[in-house]
Amino acid sequence: MTSTYKTLGTTNGHADCRHVTGEISQVHIDFAGMGSRRVTITNLPTEVPERTIRAALAQYGEIKTIQDDTWSKAYRYQVANGIKVITINLTKHLPSRMTIAGNRVLTSYDSQTLVCYGCGETGHM
Repeated sequence: MTSTYKTLGTTNGHADCRHVTGEISQVHIDFAGMGSRRVTITNLPTEVPERTIRAALAQYGEIKTIQDDTWSKAYRYQVANGIKVITINLTKHLPSRMTIAGNRVLTSYDSQTLVCYGCGETGHM
């Protein structure tokens, strides 16, 4: 077992970091590389089955969870707003637009490479 696996196993992926000011912050420990990301998918009909989403995204990494985002918690009942939130351990970057079940969808996550919605090229929007 490598030291990385040992560290992740003993810390459960979290540790405290003491700053020079004395402040303590909890940090997430993960493998170097793409890591775990929260990906949002928009323009996907709510009736598209989870297994279809998993199949479409499987080539980009290991999918942990798929959840429906909801309107504000200020409302009495939680109502899905049509946005899916996927937690995935990325092995390669997701394109910002793709087709899932015949629907052109938009994906976004922190550190995603930005591309033009019209042509799919980088360098301009």
